[in-house]
Amino acid sequence: MSVFSHGRRRLMGGAAALACALALAACGDTKPEFIGSDITGSHLGQAMSMPDTTGKLRTLDDYKGKVKVVFFGFTQCPDVCPTSLAELAQTMDLLGTDADKVQVILISVDPARDTPEVLSAYVHAFNPNFIGLTGTPEQLAATAKSFKAFYAKVEGAAPGQYTMNHAASFYILDQDGEARVLVSGNAPAKDIAHDIRQLL
Repeated sequence: MSVFSHGRRRLMGGAAALACALALAACGDTKPEFIGSDITGSHLGQAMSMPDTTGKLRTLDDYKGKVKVVFFGFTQCPDVCPTSLAELAQTMDLLGTDADKVQVILISVDPARDTPEVLSAYVHAFNPNFIGLTGTPEQLAATAKSFKAFYAKVEGAAPGQYTMNHAASFYILDQDGEARVLVSGNAPAKDIAHDIRQLL
């Protein structure tokens, strides 16, 4: 009798432990599954500090509570930047009402030509809620370094002509401002939307 009772207690204890484990797995901290590259723990972008097109100095804290999609580019970019911003605009459409929880930020790598007025008109042509940041070369250098983002001026054939080479990836940061995903600049909107949803 005592052996049966002891075995029964062990069986019941094991069943309870299994049920607890399953419950924790169902409602616990499940790791997001990103399509892009998981960069959790990299702390990229923490030193972002640049003026927006109204002249207000912006840091990640200004967008706390929103998922942030940060992209480096410039308004005279012939193909990569407009294509990427068009994909981000489509991403917002796919997100529906969740788009209100997302802030897309274009950081200009060409502050000499991307004045606040020019940059504002450019980003708003893709989506009225997109914002642009443009500042001094020193502010850009510090912000780009924080994201480990590459950019370089390339002189053109004629004097005074130039273009900008730059990294073309999307940095997706969570609602607390931590960098979580690096997405290719040519990723389709549905993939970008998927990774954003993992952080909402």
